[in-house]
Amino acid sequence: MTRVLLTGFEPFDGEKTNPSWQAVRAAAAQPPAGLDLRTTELPCVFGEAARALRAAVAAHRPDVVICVGQAGGRPDITVERVAVNLDDARIPDNAGAAPIDEPVVEGGPAAYFATLPVKACVAAVRAAGLPASVSHTAGTFVCNHVFYALAHLIATELPALRGGFVHVPYAPEQVTGRAQPSLPVDTVARALREIAATAATTREDLRLPGGATH
Repeated sequence: MTRVLLTGFEPFDGEKTNPSWQAVRAAAAQPPAGLDLRTTELPCVFGEAARALRAAVAAHRPDVVICVGQAGGRPDITVERVAVNLDDARIPDNAGAAPIDEPVVEGGPAAYFATLPVKACVAAVRAAGLPASVSHTAGTFVCNHVFYALAHLIATELPALRGGFVHVPYAPEQVTGRAQPSLPVDTVARALREIAATAATTREDLRLPGGATH
């Protein structure tokens, strides 16, 4: 059994729900064959989220970590390729902090690439009939903060661990009365199962176009 840790976030920015955590729980309730899916909900708070992630990794000792967050406005499942060493908050986190132009890790590299087969994960989701794409920016809010913290942990302490980040759209109930794309939570959960299975079994990524012009 390959042990996969899935993390999602608590609601933030006035929302009552966060589809990342909803989908993570739903995915873990029906794990793919051969996978032991563990879950952890992270606080949407700079610093505290990274510490909670580290604690979850220590507790569950996973082979693969897939962190998941909400990216309202995106229409599909986006598998992140790059984490940057930058906290630059557009809005306050759930503790009221809004860092500007601060590093995630003082003295750390400018960026890390995900250690998951990003393009293979996207291809697997698309093969299941679900919308997905490669993303080259995880933003500069708590999602990127966690992604970078995970990548730094892997690079400096746990080289056998593999990990990355996935952004998901709003859930339908979040966009009532406003023109924003959304995906049902069960659809997102199906995509996460495909990503987890692919990440667990694929070491070498596909050589397919995955760049973006904007």
